[in-house]
Amino acid sequence: MTKNCLVVNLDRCSGCETCIVSCKFENNLGLGDFWCRVLAAGPYGEFPHIEGYYLPVMCQQCENPACVAVCPTGASYRDEKTGVVLVDHDKCIGCKYCLYACPYGVRSMSKKTGVAQKCTLCSQLTADGTGIPKCASDCPAGARFFGDLDDPNSAASKELAKYSADCIHTLKDPGNAHPRTKYILSPSICEWRS
Repeated sequence: MTKNCLVVNLDRCSGCETCIVSCKFENNLGLGDFWCRVLAAGPYGEFPHIEGYYLPVMCQQCENPACVAVCPTGASYRDEKTGVVLVDHDKCIGCKYCLYACPYGVRSMSKKTGVAQKCTLCSQLTADGTGIPKCASDCPAGARFFGDLDDPNSAASKELAKYSADCIHTLKDPGNAHPRTKYILSPSICEWRS
C-alpha cells in the first residue's frame, strides 16, 4: 500500500500560515473550520539564548489510525490505493468517536454538514498520483513535501534523505498510532520538544 504523507521542514517554516489559508480555500472550509493549524513551539531558554520553531499540525496519516478503529459505520477508512485516511461523509453519523480517538486533535465536526472532517491531503488533487496538496504547492518557504515514503523518488523521501536521523521527528505517539507525517528540525536550529 502507498504511504502518502507530508514531510514538513521546520528549519524552513516561517509560521506564515499560508498552509492554513490554502487549505481553507481549496477545501471550501467554513468560518471556524480548520484542517491545519500552526502552533508556536517556544520560546525556550533564557535571553540571549532563545530558540523556538513553528509546528504545523494536521492529520498525521497514522499507520494504525485510532479514528478508523473506533468508527462504528466504516465512515473513517484508509483508501487502499493512496493509503490516505479519509471520511465517507455519506456513512458518517456524527457520533464524534473519531474526534475523541484522535491523539492529535486534528478532526472536527463540519459546522455545515454535521459530519466528521479532516485533512485529506487534498485527495481531489492527489488521488490520481499527479498532484500535490495545496498547502505544499503554496508554501512560500518551500517547507512542505508530499509523497510516498516507500518511493525513494518521491519529494517527501528525497527531502528526508538530505537529513540525518537526529533531524527527523514525529509527534509523540501516545499509543500505537505510528504517525507517518515527518518533521525535520535540525538540532542547530532548535531542540525538538513536540
